[in-house]
Amino acid sequence: MRLSRRRLLQSSVATAAIAALPGACARPEKSAEGAGGLLDEATDLILNAYPESASSAGIDSGKYAYLKSQLTDRSPAGQTAIKTQARAMLARLNEVDTASLSSDEALNVDVVKTVFETTSEGFDFPYGDVALLNSNWSYRNSPYAVAQNVGAFVEIPSFLDSSHSIETAEDADAYLARMEAYAGQLDGETERVAADGEAGVVLPDFLMEKTLGQMRGAMATPAENWGIVSSLAARSADLPGDYADKAKAIAESKIAPAIERQIAALETLAPKATSNAGVWAQPDGEAYYDWALKTGTTTTMSSEEVHQMGLDELADLHARMDPILRSVGYTQGSVGERMTALSKDPRYKFAEGDEGRRQIMTFIEETLEDIRGRMPQAFETLVPGFLEVTRIPPEVEAGAPGAYGGPGSIDGKQPGHFWINLRTTDLHRRYTLADLTYHEAIPGHVWQGEYAFKQPLIRSLLAFNAYSEGWALYAEQIADELGVYDDFPVGRLGYLQSLAFRACRLVVDTGLHAKRWTRAQGIDFFVTENGSNPDEVQSEVDRYCAWPGQACGYKVGHSAIVSLREKAKAALGDNYDFRRFNDAVVLGGSVPMTVLGRVIDGYIAREKA
Repeated sequence: MRLSRRRLLQSSVATAAIAALPGACARPEKSAEGAGGLLDEATDLILNAYPESASSAGIDSGKYAYLKSQLTDRSPAGQTAIKTQARAMLARLNEVDTASLSSDEALNVDVVKTVFETTSEGFDFPYGDVALLNSNWSYRNSPYAVAQNVGAFVEIPSFLDSSHSIETAEDADAYLARMEAYAGQLDGETERVAADGEAGVVLPDFLMEKTLGQMRGAMATPAENWGIVSSLAARSADLPGDYADKAKAIAESKIAPAIERQIAALETLAPKATSNAGVWAQPDGEAYYDWALKTGTTTTMSSEEVHQMGLDELADLHARMDPILRSVGYTQGSVGERMTALSKDPRYKFAEGDEGRRQIMTFIEETLEDIRGRMPQAFETLVPGFLEVTRIPPEVEAGAPGAYGGPGSIDGKQPGHFWINLRTTDLHRRYTLADLTYHEAIPGHVWQGEYAFKQPLIRSLLAFNAYSEGWALYAEQIADELGVYDDFPVGRLGYLQSLAFRACRLVVDTGLHAKRWTRAQGIDFFVTENGSNPDEVQSEVDRYCAWPGQACGYKVGHSAIVSLREKAKAALGDNYDFRRFNDAVVLGGSVPMTVLGRVIDGYIAREKA
């Protein structure tokens, strides 16, 4: 049944939709059939709680068509409803006897249960944003409801542009309904910002300044030029209904006032902001970081273990970089100093301004064409790698990372995206951009995500940070092993610097949140130890401050995959096959690192058989 637009816009609808899920209060069954039905209910819970997921997955039609007009309820009441239902579902999942299930069914239950467990633990903290069940933003959890890279202001305009398809007038009407719901989301978050502030949870002053700067910048731009308006205007131009005017009217009458209210709430808290960068400075902050580190790595590693791992891996990677630097004439100074000098070499820079932006986009497209042709050497099972390369919207570039990417929709209609930050061309170098492309697009996030679509729906919706980001780093390694840098050793330096960058993340993230480093210490470590671009790492460090623990998933996940590959080689000997191992990792779906070993053990057993 399709809900009316008016009802969809009422804040109580999301809560009612979740509470009314089939079997929400029923006694769970412990049979295989009961487990399958329970996972179906968990799927519906997630989609009702986070309707954006249905659009991103391309399933906002048929039985889920009503979700296309909805957005997540980000108000305190809406978040409480999600928390209540997540805990009830976890209780039911805990009663499933996985010993009675097949290995695949048991794996599915264990993976889903892990997500609900960590989500429920996150809701134990009375502040912040728990995003684990939300496939759109599951990669990050934050102690802040709003920050420079957290919240509806940053997320929803890009989501609507990239994931809300418009083919009919009904689709355009649903977009307008979501614009109104977006205004409601802003106000819901503003309530949480105020409540969190009263409890002593306030953005660090440098994040406060950046967040307010982004919002004020948007308010200084005419509404008709906002991406959320221009996207609908462009895509509905052939439809009757004056959608451009309707979108502009909603932006001016509802969204803009909601942004102003959010600005006012942040401005009220700004005098309380301090320069303390780590979450340790927030109430119960040390416990929060323990949880965030666990969710970011899906391991039980302590902050001290992660910190030391970063230092050790950084030293190993620098030892590999040193001879390459010497071979291209950089012989003096530390590896970090020599990489800094290399970054200033005009041969590897792009032109400034729009000409350089065009050069960057051309470079990416040429890199994608080359790596596509190499994929049969790395995988037996191939996927389309359907994607678009898109600039991050200028209004949020200042707070965004250098790039990010992800797969399209399950039905194959919506492409994946490789979002590239072009606020300045100085963010990118010719010896690093290919590696970035492999990470975000092929065979990284876009490529891996398409294999996840082969899983049951709930497994396709859920993602684990360490697996996804660990795979993306392993994708960089695959490209190197396929010979992409054989004629360009400086490009291999860019790849190794990328791995070293992620090792630095282990050090800096734990430094900020567990060792009470300052923001300046974090930035200086990157620049000094890895020769990283100061402009890039400033945004990077700011990101870690808002997303504790997330940045640690990359290298932890990558090292786990590489270790499991060595295990497979040792176990299989001459029967080991590079392509079949890679297939096993991606076809097993996104899983916690604690579960990936089971997936590879199963692969080894099948290969031996």
